[in-house]
Amino acid sequence: MKNSFLFLATACTMIACTSNNANYNVTGNNATQNGVAVYLFDPISQTRIDSTVIDNGAFKMKGKAEKNAFLLVNIEGNQWWFPFFNDGEPVQINVADSTLSGSAINSKLTECDKRDRDAFAEYQQTIVKMNSVPENERAARQSEIMSMYQTALKKYADFYIAMIEENMDNLIPVAFIERIPAMVGEYKFNQLMESGAQFTKHPYVLNFKRILEENNAKRKEAMTKTQDIVGQKFIDLEEPDADGVVHKLSEYAGNGKWVLVDFWASWCGPCKNEMPYVVDAYKKYHDKGFDIVGLSFDNDKDAWLKAITDWEMPWIHLSDMKQWKSVAQKVYTVMGIPDNILISPDGIIVARGLRGKDLENKLAEIFN
Repeated sequence: MKNSFLFLATACTMIACTSNNANYNVTGNNATQNGVAVYLFDPISQTRIDSTVIDNGAFKMKGKAEKNAFLLVNIEGNQWWFPFFNDGEPVQINVADSTLSGSAINSKLTECDKRDRDAFAEYQQTIVKMNSVPENERAARQSEIMSMYQTALKKYADFYIAMIEENMDNLIPVAFIERIPAMVGEYKFNQLMESGAQFTKHPYVLNFKRILEENNAKRKEAMTKTQDIVGQKFIDLEEPDADGVVHKLSEYAGNGKWVLVDFWASWCGPCKNEMPYVVDAYKKYHDKGFDIVGLSFDNDKDAWLKAITDWEMPWIHLSDMKQWKSVAQKVYTVMGIPDNILISPDGIIVARGLRGKDLENKLAEIFN
């Protein structure tokens, strides 16, 4: 309770208690569900700064917030968030067609937001098409599937960057800048930040930049720990099998066999695409002294067991059903899945992250 109070007090200082404030006046109409909640949300502090309910098809929120703050309106149960800049001009939301209008900058922001939704919907159609490829064809068509995905991603990324660059003289890029590192890399993000454009000084962008830098520092530290384990003896851990019987990793590793400890999950699409390579490696080298221990990052036992059967994975499987709080994640600093470590017969970790043909090549080197 005390911590929550301090957090809200800090949020108040950030949003409503500064001298650089502007009035917000948000109205909505053409809503169909009376009594449904409407929230005004600040994405920097991640707090709701105002709320109301729909009455007779309409709603209204008035108050003060930081001038030009990037704010979001959400109607409970509605899939869309309505972004706007608090420039002191009234904002009107038409719930029926999911549009927002107001000052010139906010009307333009709504136009860009719609363009982004349309472009993203086209990108998602490619994802649906990729997922429709039959299971028994995925391994053979892996190159085709990846080419399809990369083409769609590049098209969407090119659109996204163009939309930002055509608005370098205003605040529109604030609403879109955070996706740049994930889509095209941090080089482009840093390039945009070094432009000195108006949006680069906006609190929302500066906050995102700070979070990105902090996450990079944490990731770098974790990756250092991750790579440092190669050449070291494996670390033992305990997790239960499908019957709830707890096993130690040392029951399988360090006992005269080459062992691949495979970190995966039934909900992980890349894991599913990678699994045919792992299955082939098991079939080819198991009789020569190669084994696999699957450590799942699942939290749904039925989905876990179904994937083991459907993906034809006939080796040892353990999971504590704690997803990213799994003991395996903590012990081996797993930053993403699929991931794996290869352990020699005497218990030394000789490789990590062997994907696709890299796994086959490494095992061929060992056994041939």
